[in-house]
Amino acid sequence: MTFTQRDLVKLQLPLIGALLLLVIAGLLAWWSLLDAQKAEQQRNVAENSKNQIEQRLRQVRTEEQEIKERAQLFQQLQKAGITGEEKRLDWTEMLRDIQSELRLPGMTYEFGAQIPLDNAATLDYAYFASPMRLQLRLLHEADLLNFLARLQKEAKALVLVRRCKLSPQPGTAEVREAQPQLSAECELQWITIRRSTPPK
Repeated sequence: MTFTQRDLVKLQLPLIGALLLLVIAGLLAWWSLLDAQKAEQQRNVAENSKNQIEQRLRQVRTEEQEIKERAQLFQQLQKAGITGEEKRLDWTEMLRDIQSELRLPGMTYEFGAQIPLDNAATLDYAYFASPMRLQLRLLHEADLLNFLARLQKEAKALVLVRRCKLSPQPGTAEVREAQPQLSAECELQWITIRRSTPPK
């Protein structure tokens, strides 16, 4: 079958229509591709936004848990009497009571000036330490351990024993009843927590 000029004229309109349909199909495919890329970008943005929100939520929950734990710890410290201004008068009365109850032959002590343990200027609450030199006359070693245990249990502060030195009392070569046999010299720190800056 051979095509003539007349046949080409007759096919001209259908060929133009087919070409137009191909162009339209190409444009539709290109538009669909662009639309799919745009949808992918929007999905990625939404996914990133969701991840950021979830991360922030986890962070908020962690911070909330930390605040609860700190609040509980602060309440425990308040109950133990460790927070607030130092209570030296109460401390001295307690020292005398423990000495009397344990029947220790002698006790002398001296408190030093209170000093901050942190950079108190940058914190709402800070730790403060009051150093103390303690001298005891003892009947035996257990008296020192009992005294320090009672002190740490009953004090309205956190009492840290930094150093203790035991030595025999002069002139106690022979053991005598109810006479001090040992002397103890200790360095302690009384730790309290209080507001370092006035409330706003």
